[in-house]
Amino acid sequence: MAAGAFSNPSKARHYEGKVTAFVLVTCFVAAMGGLLFGYDLGITGGVTSMEPFLIKFFPSVYRQMKDGLGHQSAYCKFDNELLTLFTSSLYLAALVASFFASITTRILGRKPSMFIGGLFFLVGALLNGFAMNIEMLIIGRLFLGFGVGYCNQSVPVYLSEMAPTNIRGALNMGFQMMITIGILIANLINYGTSKLENGWRISLGVGAVPAFLLCLGSLFLGDTPNSMIERGQHDQAKTMLQKIRGIQNVEEELQDLVDASEAAKKVEHPWKNISQPRYRPQLIFCSFIPFFQQLTGINVIMFYAPVLFNTLGFGDDASLMSAVITGGVNVLATLVSILYVDKFGRRILFLEGGIQMLISQILVGVMIALKFGMNGEGSFSKGEANFLLFLICAYVAAFAWSWGPLGWLVPSEICPLEVRSAGQAINVAVNMLFTFIIAQAFLTMLCHLKFSLFFFFAFFVVIMTIFIALLLPETKNVPIEEINKVWRSHWFWSKIVPNDVSTDNYDHKTSP
Repeated sequence: MAAGAFSNPSKARHYEGKVTAFVLVTCFVAAMGGLLFGYDLGITGGVTSMEPFLIKFFPSVYRQMKDGLGHQSAYCKFDNELLTLFTSSLYLAALVASFFASITTRILGRKPSMFIGGLFFLVGALLNGFAMNIEMLIIGRLFLGFGVGYCNQSVPVYLSEMAPTNIRGALNMGFQMMITIGILIANLINYGTSKLENGWRISLGVGAVPAFLLCLGSLFLGDTPNSMIERGQHDQAKTMLQKIRGIQNVEEELQDLVDASEAAKKVEHPWKNISQPRYRPQLIFCSFIPFFQQLTGINVIMFYAPVLFNTLGFGDDASLMSAVITGGVNVLATLVSILYVDKFGRRILFLEGGIQMLISQILVGVMIALKFGMNGEGSFSKGEANFLLFLICAYVAAFAWSWGPLGWLVPSEICPLEVRSAGQAINVAVNMLFTFIIAQAFLTMLCHLKFSLFFFFAFFVVIMTIFIALLLPETKNVPIEEINKVWRSHWFWSKIVPNDVSTDNYDHKTSP
């Protein structure tokens, strides 16, 4: 590991304050935005493995799944572009929505963006639940995508700005925790509705429930002090800061927020500004962290877990139950990250998670290669199937305490106010773009790469682990408005970031 890879967060300024019940409840309500994303991730794979759904919307997939005609390999029995478009169209819509959400979040605030996201998702879930044809189904997916784009843009920023510095990581990870809970709930609902003739309608339509809860909850939330100051509401910002910190003396933190806002107002073009050398670390991490997050291969498991387990011979019920088990592991492992991210820091979780994912993926690939070979014909004994499920659970757990929550936390906490909306928009857009690409390509990749698909993702896990080891400084316990300090004390970024970015005070001065 390169010398100087760790920064020294102990030198950062620490503000007065305590953890209040108000801030915990506020962050819990806001984090429900993650339920929407998680529910869709979990529900889609289960629905696309339900026979009544396939018969109604994708009869050709149903026929090739049953008779295997035209395919030489069992790896290919779900390979259908229209079926993958159903899954991936949401993420293309979310990509587009993230840029509009960036403007909304900056001009109107974080709270209205969460409400808009919930409203989009509510409409999309109802359209999907009552879908009569493939067009209605895809239009519903697009509405869901706009909802996900708005929520993924606004919620992580909201949580990072509301949270006290010493537990910012844990509270921000409430978003990822809600994603994992959403996945688990979706898996359980799929398991319960899989035997019903129109069970897929229930599975898709129930997505309206978390969307309604988010819309309702966001009406009662206050906006963040950062956002209020950004819109000139200084008195309201002070009152909110006193409320979330639980003390009256918030002048020091408030002044830092005001200074950051004043500097941000001098930046007329945040999209152009984030490309400047002073923001090069933010641009790199807001682009590469979501890119690598998707190249872990996690959404292969979350989108298509029932389909994947079915392909590997688990059977319909066993496939859905296996997805429920991995969903449960996902929730529990995210708790590990919440408990330890502000104790051990971001880097150690990234690195350990990467190593564990790598080992698990290689072993899964080897097992499938030995049993299914190139033609996809074979089966697992009960013991082998259980061991395969254990390996996949180990992989899911590693992701859930590393790249899962940290992929949203780190980009949301490293950007100064003047480029925060732009940085988060890039983060969401890159995430959704590669989620779309992986979702669209996975079944075709499985058909052609076969067991080598797991080695493909393992290769990227090696690259991303090296990337983190060399380039990511530690950001735990560093106030969000003072985060620029870590770049100036890092062995590599100190050579990139111009010297006119102060290391002694963090007023985020911009060049004329």
